[in-house]
Amino acid sequence: MRPLNHFLHRLRAFWTWIKLLWQRIDEDAMTVLAGHLAYVSLLSLVPLIAVVFALFTAFPMFSDVSVQLKNFAFHNLVPAAGTTVQNYLEQFVANVSRMTAVGVGGLVVTALLLMYSIDSALNTIWRSKVKRPLVYSLAVYWMILTLGPLLAGASLAISSYLLSLHWATIGGLSVLIDMVLRIFPLLLSCLSFWLLYSLVPTAPVAGHDALVGAIVGGILFELGKKGFTLYITTFPSYQLIYGVLAVVPILFLWVYWTWCIVLLGAEITATLADYRRLKREEQERENEDP
Repeated sequence: MRPLNHFLHRLRAFWTWIKLLWQRIDEDAMTVLAGHLAYVSLLSLVPLIAVVFALFTAFPMFSDVSVQLKNFAFHNLVPAAGTTVQNYLEQFVANVSRMTAVGVGGLVVTALLLMYSIDSALNTIWRSKVKRPLVYSLAVYWMILTLGPLLAGASLAISSYLLSLHWATIGGLSVLIDMVLRIFPLLLSCLSFWLLYSLVPTAPVAGHDALVGAIVGGILFELGKKGFTLYITTFPSYQLIYGVLAVVPILFLWVYWTWCIVLLGAEITATLADYRRLKREEQERENEDP
């Protein structure tokens, strides 16, 4: 009976945690917050991409990395609509070279505003009232804008290099490398979520809590890409109704779904800490009772 009792205890604890998670999601109005971030993201999408790839073009040594990162970003941006979106965004980004310094500065400010919105949303979830100094916040946002794409592009370049090596096609190594490359987008997604949940909130976040939220978020993001592609290709109602403009609602739906996943991972991460705190308080009350 002991294994059964242990299992039932674990099951009750998990159900308590699920109820706590649902309560937090409801209190934070997570879906409304995701809609706000989706709206801000669409306004900031072109400036953000323009700033990132303008940084790459400033350094010719990163030209190959820029191409690989661009293909990867557009592939993950909107499944099943990436080609159309890519054509439009490349036209927009190409126009940046004809802008004045004031215009480019405006793009940078708009991109930083997106970072600020993400910061505010995550600190709302963590119930954190602590404010970073403005200079520190701007430094963090700028680091994310510059180092984030650079690290992602470098990772893609390394993957392509490993795949091109002669010894990589020998024996079982090709199967192993192919397997690693297949799960590479998942690993990159999990790493991105983990860094987001660990570094952005001003409240202290345990690394293992952030890892759990990042793994859930990364898996849901990859499954979401496949599911969204299947939906768009199987039920092409948006193409029938909107025609050429179908890319607009499709893009908004995917960005909204992505932010729902990001915020859900954040809620999971924050709920893990809340659950431990509640259990600790409950244990302290039991110890105080005679």
